[in-house]
Amino acid sequence: MTTGADAGRLPAAFLAAGSSSFTDFVGAHAPHLLPSRRALPPGSSLEAPHGTTIVTATFDGGVVMAGDRRATMGNIIANRDMEKVFAADEYSAVGIAGTAGIAIELVKLFQVELEHYEKIEGTLLSLEGKANRLAAMIRANLGMAMQGLSVVPLFAGYDLDLGQGRIFSYDVTGGCYEEHDHHSVGSGSLFARGALKKVWHPGMSVDSAVSVTVEALYDAADDDSATGGPDVGRRIWPTVAVVDARGVAFRSDDDLRGVVEAVIAGRQGNPGGAR
Repeated sequence: MTTGADAGRLPAAFLAAGSSSFTDFVGAHAPHLLPSRRALPPGSSLEAPHGTTIVTATFDGGVVMAGDRRATMGNIIANRDMEKVFAADEYSAVGIAGTAGIAIELVKLFQVELEHYEKIEGTLLSLEGKANRLAAMIRANLGMAMQGLSVVPLFAGYDLDLGQGRIFSYDVTGGCYEEHDHHSVGSGSLFARGALKKVWHPGMSVDSAVSVTVEALYDAADDDSATGGPDVGRRIWPTVAVVDARGVAFRSDDDLRGVVEAVIAGRQGNPGGAR
């Protein structure tokens, strides 16, 4: 316990010069607080909720990211209205697929990492810099991933220097790859990607891009049991974030209801979505 002249002072670790990375700071002074540093008991195997499908597509002036709301645990639906798309900062969004608890904790740490950099440096990190920071955090989780607790997010944002939306995907080892036009991750990604290839086109408006991502999730849910489609009875719609020069904005339930109803109506008598 600190007494006397030292009472009320910050510990020396907070006053020492260092990098602008909050994760590096925690790793140096309190590594046990990082998700990737928590060891599991030897030979342990546990069932944990998993998030599933995230899709993203560029439009003329930005990028849209959408995620279904279902979390599964084996063959059980663990959650029907889970949020999987988050604002990383003012001009970027991240969607999670993989072990839900670890993924959400990683996203919260990533949000603090970007905010900490902005406060220390007095400027925003570049979009590529943000993507690389997230890659390093995923790489640090490799030990947990080898024990079955993997996280594979999808990152997208508005590049202020280029004036356009950009998309970055990852593998479980932290490899970072820029994707073009559209991409998807998660258990239903194969079916969502096939849908995106058919319905996306250059120069789309933001409303068209929102409709395309919702339709891609609809197709993913049609073939992947872990992906939750729109739940009309419970009024559960996908989470949709739009990122452009004005920043990140999430579409309201009222807006999404109209989009979902239009997609469903267009599939009446045409379940395969043939054009």
